[in-house]
Amino acid sequence: MTLDMKAGVSGEQIRPDRLAEALERLKETVGPSGWSTHPGLLEPHVVDWTGVMRGSSPLLLKPARTEEVATIVSICREYGLKIVPQGGNTSLVGGAVPSGKGVEILVNLARMNKVRAVDTINDTMTVDAGCLLASIQAEAEKNERLFPLRLASEGNCQIGGNLASNAGGSNVLRYGNTRDLVLGLEVVLADGRIWNGMRGLRKDNMGYDLKQLFIGSEGTLGIITGAVLKLFARPASVATAVCAVPSVKAALDLLALCKQRTGGQVTAFELMPGTGLELVLKHFPACRLPLERLCEWQVLIEFSSSDETASQQERMTAVLAEAYEAGLVSDAVVSASLSQSRSFWALREGLAEADMMEGPTIQGDIAVPISSIPDFLEICSAAISEAVKGARIIAFGHLGDGNIHFGIIQPDDVLPEDFLARSDEIHGIINHSALRFGGTVSAEHGLGTLKAGAVLKYRGEVEQDLMLAIKHSLDPSGMMNPGKVLEAGRRQLQE
Repeated sequence: MTLDMKAGVSGEQIRPDRLAEALERLKETVGPSGWSTHPGLLEPHVVDWTGVMRGSSPLLLKPARTEEVATIVSICREYGLKIVPQGGNTSLVGGAVPSGKGVEILVNLARMNKVRAVDTINDTMTVDAGCLLASIQAEAEKNERLFPLRLASEGNCQIGGNLASNAGGSNVLRYGNTRDLVLGLEVVLADGRIWNGMRGLRKDNMGYDLKQLFIGSEGTLGIITGAVLKLFARPASVATAVCAVPSVKAALDLLALCKQRTGGQVTAFELMPGTGLELVLKHFPACRLPLERLCEWQVLIEFSSSDETASQQERMTAVLAEAYEAGLVSDAVVSASLSQSRSFWALREGLAEADMMEGPTIQGDIAVPISSIPDFLEICSAAISEAVKGARIIAFGHLGDGNIHFGIIQPDDVLPEDFLARSDEIHGIINHSALRFGGTVSAEHGLGTLKAGAVLKYRGEVEQDLMLAIKHSLDPSGMMNPGKVLEAGRRQLQE
């Protein structure tokens, strides 16, 4: 089942002869190898990763240089065409697919995939926006450095999309979100100009920090074409463990103990429910549970240090022994090799995909203060169970930074279309439960199309006005990624 994204997205009509003229000029801009109109080649670019949200576009463009992007934007502005910037198209909220309403040109940055420079003294890497995250990680490793953004989709997602959505991932606890890993940006604005903010400075108070406007804007304010990224010391010692814990509250106490005993060397702290791991083991036969048995709750912990004299395995073992004596852990296994550590991570990274393989799933991406997670999970789970009889709840995620992915799998006795028709109702329950604890309805996936009305629904009037004013100032015609994040509010502002 797919949801029609055409409703509610405005689009001006363009005469067929003008459209044909515009498309030819756009094709000429990128050259023969930089465009496609073939339905088979367009197909993977017009549907989101979940397969739920689908649109259409008459033309896919793959520019090779920033100047080509600027020309594309200028031509689209001249002819009144809309633009959908796209990276690896791994969005879970429909943030990178066209709506199919009006004429929306897809601009995919996959050909802009060069590492422009690496500075190991300044600890920075300058890259094109189309670089795969995995390629950036490998380049950092080659230079004996670390780029710490870690995502399950790192082999497919592009850094431009990571920046546009302010991606989070598993290492936020220690290194922060994507916006914390960036020093400079290059952006093509909605008027076709190129803003060069590619400064590798850690201190720069000369006016507003403009890059932060575009990070997390999901392509609605401009197209990110390049970035200066922070690099870090490569860890010399890493330890990963999978532990069974008696409760989520015990997991938080374990997190506090880990922080206290390591002096800030906790890199990741992930919550894994037994119900979710059952599905991972079912759908990914190569995965193995390192513990004697599944419990209601497991956590994956990772410590890392650049100190070559410190053994993180020994430290992890000592901390978990103390936790066992305190009743915070009932079973634990510490990785003995890199391959075993990767097998532990495969369990965690398989959770979202296993949910979807099991059947139609409705996912919430929320965050609450870490101390509120046990109460949130109890209250939200009870409300969902009452509303959707027989639903399987899979709540997992980044316990160390308060981000929980709250998934509900279709009950066996309910038709998929009937279950998905209740999506708004179920999201409402999850969202209101998160807001009750001072949380957010979008922690790391962005708003995209799926949550485009969230700002007007859940943010205060002052925040709404500020966001709408920024959108109207930088993109007054609404040509950049229409229907995403603030489209309804933009029209309201103009009225």
